[in-house]
Amino acid sequence: MVRRAALYRLPVWMYSQSMDPQRQRNPPLKGRGALSNPTGRFESRRREAVDDGWYQEEVPDFIPTSIEPDRARSVIARNDSPDIPFEQSINPYRGCSHSCPYCYARPSHGYVGLSAGLDFETRLFYKEDAGRVLEAELAKPGYVCKPITLGANTDPYQPIERRMRVTREILEVLTRCRHPVTIITKSALVLRDLDLLGDLARDGLAGVGVSITTLDADLKRVMEPQAASPRARLEAVRRLNEAGVPTGVMVAPVIPALTDHEMEAILEACAAAGARWAGYVLLRLPHEVKDLFREWLAAHYPDRADHVMSLVRQMRGGKDYDPSFGTRMRGTGPLAELLRSRFQIACRRLGLGKGRPPPADTGLFRPPRLNRSGPQLTLDL
Repeated sequence: MVRRAALYRLPVWMYSQSMDPQRQRNPPLKGRGALSNPTGRFESRRREAVDDGWYQEEVPDFIPTSIEPDRARSVIARNDSPDIPFEQSINPYRGCSHSCPYCYARPSHGYVGLSAGLDFETRLFYKEDAGRVLEAELAKPGYVCKPITLGANTDPYQPIERRMRVTREILEVLTRCRHPVTIITKSALVLRDLDLLGDLARDGLAGVGVSITTLDADLKRVMEPQAASPRARLEAVRRLNEAGVPTGVMVAPVIPALTDHEMEAILEACAAAGARWAGYVLLRLPHEVKDLFREWLAAHYPDRADHVMSLVRQMRGGKDYDPSFGTRMRGTGPLAELLRSRFQIACRRLGLGKGRPPPADTGLFRPPRLNRSGPQLTLDL
């Protein structure tokens, strides 16, 4: 198994202090969503491209992905946000090569001194020894079993999971311990783990939410360059439900004047594929994401870029983003209320239980028993 790749130094022209779309000349890169690599917001030094009239760096057609271990004493994160319907989550990876320019998780790369731009898509970290660390956490005497969500921040089935298999390792531990889990993904790779998910689902311990932003394959290619196609995601919904794994759809994010008109069509397609529940999230643009998304809009949809952001501000109290609990997922104002009404009417018409997957049973949880040589489950004889 390949555990890390050589780092790739980004050209200086991709760094700038200001990401003014009117001055942005960075060309889109193959397979990438961000157009630049702004300095992380916690960094004391900044890099800015300057043309000295002598030397110009070669513009690459593609930037490779590097993979590094992320060593941690814990893999379970706790959440107390009233907007999120789970208390525990695991993120097998930091960064995501799906390369969606709107991703609200991008600013998290700033905590390791990297950029929310191209670094987030190309400098990836995996949870080393995730299975062993998870078993040790589940075996603690004070551990209280509560459903765990995979994919709350970055996608647990992004392309590198195919060879790193960190998500698979985590699911194997949860299956042995009969621990409830919910997965959120926009990847068809989730079907690889149908054996584990089906086993858990038979005891009411597993559910999956498939994120579908658009049914337009052309829009998906520029907005979610390395994510699965809309058709592949619908097929994943169908196969998961046929295998007995309760699966729903997250229409997320809903982008005004770009994807919002597809809400009903997405819900109809997912209902036809067997989806059991549905939810939606309005576009969220925290910290650096608002500037990166503006860059992307200016490059790919210059005719409507200003209109999109005007509608976003109308739904965010006049700002690009409002992080207030209670409204950050849905927005406020007449347009947000209209979107909410459309979603509710469509769900009632299609028989989709809205909001979240069914509750999971925690009574079957069996904590692992560890021996001196390391974490290993023992037989209850």
